[in-house]
Amino acid sequence: MPTMAEEVLAAKAGREVVPGEFISVEPDWCLLHDGGFLAFRYLEEMSAGVARPGRVVVAFDHICPANSPETAGLQDYVREMVGRYGIENFFDCGCGICHQVMAEEFARPGDVIIGGDSHTLTAGALGAFAAGMGASDMAVLLATGEVWLKVPESIKVTVEGEPGAGVFPKDLALSIIAQLGPDGANYRAVEFHGSTVMDMDIPGRMTLCNMAAEMGAKTAMVPPDGRTAAFTGQRGVELTRRSPDRDAEYLEEMAFEPPSSPMVAVPHRVDDARSVEEVEGTEVDQVFIGSCTNGRLEDLEAAEGVIRGREVRARTLVAPASRRVLLEAAEAGLIASLARAGCVILPPGCGPCLGQHQGVLGEGETAFSTSSRNFRGRQGSPEAGIYLGSPATAAATAVEGRIADPRRYL
Repeated sequence: MPTMAEEVLAAKAGREVVPGEFISVEPDWCLLHDGGFLAFRYLEEMSAGVARPGRVVVAFDHICPANSPETAGLQDYVREMVGRYGIENFFDCGCGICHQVMAEEFARPGDVIIGGDSHTLTAGALGAFAAGMGASDMAVLLATGEVWLKVPESIKVTVEGEPGAGVFPKDLALSIIAQLGPDGANYRAVEFHGSTVMDMDIPGRMTLCNMAAEMGAKTAMVPPDGRTAAFTGQRGVELTRRSPDRDAEYLEEMAFEPPSSPMVAVPHRVDDARSVEEVEGTEVDQVFIGSCTNGRLEDLEAAEGVIRGREVRARTLVAPASRRVLLEAAEAGLIASLARAGCVILPPGCGPCLGQHQGVLGEGETAFSTSSRNFRGRQGSPEAGIYLGSPATAAATAVEGRIADPRRYL
């Protein structure tokens, strides 16, 4: 019987599908960011148009505002292509990270979403089959309106147990990745189940699905439920259930418990995650709170709850994941509170996550980040070190200037 991924792909293909077969389907959404200039260049080389412009979403987020004349020129080129091909779903600098925009504005349970970015999986939190592909594949998708892919085998991940104080979805994600490794789910569809997952709010599920990319997953999905309906219902979307059959056949079924302590991934591997007690006291130069992994309102609330009334000792950068998040955080007083503490508030976008601007690390510097990756050179110099953790752990670290246990502040 079909898993979630198989059920969604079968609905698009108009027939049953089996893992390992290649199918061609029309995705509901094609997602690009400012790095999409490569896809448009390939499209021009093919002398092709855009087959379904109403199903294309372009959001500038990676290097916004532009950091050089070259970047500004590439962004202007994408704006020109957006106008030429009649793409109406365009979000210029300051609107937010493409994955956050997709979740806020477009993604629905049962959708197939193909994006030119590895963290497109984020939308799986809403029950969508969301996967990333390269620029040439995205160009063909733009030109034809169809995508050719292999139906992935599925892994069922069940998490049961009440998370302890200071343990957030990011901690759970790091714990699972540490146990599975960076290739533990290579080209698999990961289904998240269990009371721990279903008790999470949608932003927490987005973090979980987002981080599945760091264990090699093709897609990651959470079964839609009442929380999903409430989230999508804000924009008038009725819940379409695409739940796995009770007799669904999985390649593997795994059971996990939430970690007992907050987790921290140490340089330079996401899967090298340890309890906060093992790395507590490590001095840091910079803290980054944001990214498509942890830049949502709930993440800023967690961070501000720790920082409120204190002053940060490390330079601390905060980037809301979208304009909506920025406005909601401002209305709630979070932005003013963080700024009073000495945090630098960045425009909605990826910020320093990819190491191109707005907080590039220098040689020998150490950072604590809520983003998804800590590879060598990810946020600047290859001689810098990056630790990963939750917004609460990041905030405690910012307050002390060294990696700190957030439970002391909660």
